[in-house]
Amino acid sequence: MARHSSDDGQINPIGERVSLFRKERGLNLSQLAAAAHLSKSYISSIEAGETPRPSGETLYAIAEALGVTMSDLLGRRILTNEPTEEPASLLEFAHANHLPEADIKMLASIRFRGDQPKSKERWAHIYSAIRQTEWMDRHQAD
Repeated sequence: MARHSSDDGQINPIGERVSLFRKERGLNLSQLAAAAHLSKSYISSIEAGETPRPSGETLYAIAEALGVTMSDLLGRRILTNEPTEEPASLLEFAHANHLPEADIKMLASIRFRGDQPKSKERWAHIYSAIRQTEWMDRHQAD
């Protein structure tokens, strides 16, 4: 995919990130468009860099549909006082289970009573619980 420049000459990789996250989740353009309540052609134009500055509302809809943050789509880190380094036990679990980068980052931000899980088994339990609630959210009765 070609990288396109925005009006100010800066490389705008938002579309590249949307495409990457979409593919990591095994979604096609139609599925993402439906989940984000946007048209397939609009998602395609964002990914191609033809729409270099989608609105905040559009980015939020896409991020929500992909299960990532707007910061993930924008490629910006949110600065906190907490370290963002992934512990070895998380990386071991992530590698064994082929987790996407966005999920690893999300898990690395988890603290329970100030600490992160210490074993790959605890990471597996937490990840499983998150995935289960994600499934429940999608399948709950309106």
